[in-house]
Amino acid sequence: MTLTDTPAALVTGASGGLGAAIAADLAADHTVLLGGRDTAALGALAEQVPGSRPWPVDLTDADAVAAACAGIDRLDVLVHNAGVCELGTIADSPTDQWRRSMETNLFAVVELTRVLLPALRAAGGHVVLINSGAGLRVHPGWGSYAAGKFALRAFGDALRGEEPDLRVTSVHPGRIDTAMQRRIVATEGRDYDPDEFLRPDTVAAAVGNAVRTAADAHPTEIMLRPIAR
Repeated sequence: MTLTDTPAALVTGASGGLGAAIAADLAADHTVLLGGRDTAALGALAEQVPGSRPWPVDLTDADAVAAACAGIDRLDVLVHNAGVCELGTIADSPTDQWRRSMETNLFAVVELTRVLLPALRAAGGHVVLINSGAGLRVHPGWGSYAAGKFALRAFGDALRGEEPDLRVTSVHPGRIDTAMQRRIVATEGRDYDPDEFLRPDTVAAAVGNAVRTAADAHPTEIMLRPIAR
């Protein structure tokens, strides 16, 4: 199944925050599949973003992923945005926390990419991995999250080398003003000030710029940090 005559993009974690902003940016010149588990939120976003449609799936369920991808024979852009973040020192982080991080932040990315590789190859497509500053350096209390993001960076490097006809971009933003960020700041016991963080639209624009980069260039890594205030 070819989605439409326009380029097609799939954005995971699209029900809100950064994912919704990326979907809205790409919808200017793509047909966008809105990936996520919150069917109601995806439906509401699809009504606001012309040319998009919900693509509900639990990315940690390999059978569900295979079924959802069935029939997609061409995909121009795959943006891996879905992720989880739990904080805690190594002493206080049980093994299950590390497993949850790896399951969503790495294994789900690997499996969805693997299943969609034929469609990406058919389009000479572009895979965008929303990583983190935590994929470059580790701060105390962020071990399980950073481990998944470091592994995601390794996955991106391997994919780039193994699939030379695809473009693979790892995006390493600083902390972003999202609902997830509010939960993180609450865990840290601090007051929330949105001005401390990047705006979702700012990061989404960087992703859109990478996707729209002329075909003679390969944007391999993007790093964004909030302006110190």
